[in-house]
Formats: sequence, structure tokens, C-alpha cells
Amino acid sequence: MNWLYLAIAIVAEVIATSALKASEGFTRPVPATLVVIGYGIAFYMLSLTLRTIPMGVVYAIWSGAGIVLITLVGYFMFRQRLDLPALVGIGLIVAGVLVMQLFSKATAH
Repeated sequence: MNWLYLAIAIVAEVIATSALKASEGFTRPVPATLVVIGYGIAFYMLSLTLRTIPMGVVYAIWSGAGIVLITLVGYFMFRQRLDLPALVGIGLIVAGVLVMQLFSKATAH
């Protein structure tokens, strides 16, 4: 169940961050409301996850997955392009999360 909480936290954070861009500095009420609700859900779900999964592991997965997903949202919704060094950096983040998941005993609960 904790991994489901983490997945919900990640999705809520990505929605909130996307709405933050769309809120145009909190001048548009609907996206601004989504920001507040999305981050509220994200942090609540993150707090539930932290009950049993180590903080460093949770944060690495949450931030790593969030970076990848928000990059995809930026590309498809906002037409934001990244250069090769940025993509390589994101790839390294993904590789780090995979190493933790596949080889670290800290994630086994």
C-alpha cells in the first residue's frame, strides 16, 4: 500500500507543478486551485509513505519520477524542448533511482 501512496504523491505533484505553470503566477484561479489541492494531496500521501519506507529512498523516487514526468508534461503540453546534456542528466537521475530499487537493501520492506 505504501508504494501506491508514493505513486499517488508523484502523480499529484506532477499535476500541481503543471498547474503551477498554467496558473501564470497565480493569476488564473482554476489552475491555482489545482496547485494548492495537488500539493496538499502530494505531501499528505508522501507523509503516509514515510511511515515505513526510509526517507532518502522515498525522496529519491519521488523527485526522480517527478522530474521525468514533469519533463514529459513540459515537452507535450508546453512545447518545452531539452538539449542533450539535460536529457543525459535526467537519465542519470533515473539510473540512480533504479540502482537504489534494484540493489539497495534499504528499499526492502
